[in-house]
Amino acid sequence: MILRELFILIAAFAAFASAIAAYLAAFHGEVTLKEVFSTAFAAVIGLYVGRYIERRLADGRA
Repeated sequence: MILRELFILIAAFAAFASAIAAYLAAFHGEVTLKEVFSTAFAAVIGLYVGRYIERRLADGRA
């Protein structure tokens, strides 16, 4: 279970980081690691908050 969550965390961070880097390169012409990592980190936190809320709603504890 922990291995699965770790895989989801790494895969989500990589996916968000690559999408953000592609967006910044295409529309702004420059990519900084600070922007990519901070935005990807915030997106992963939002993903996990959403998963937590979804699990609580599915269990009827909300």
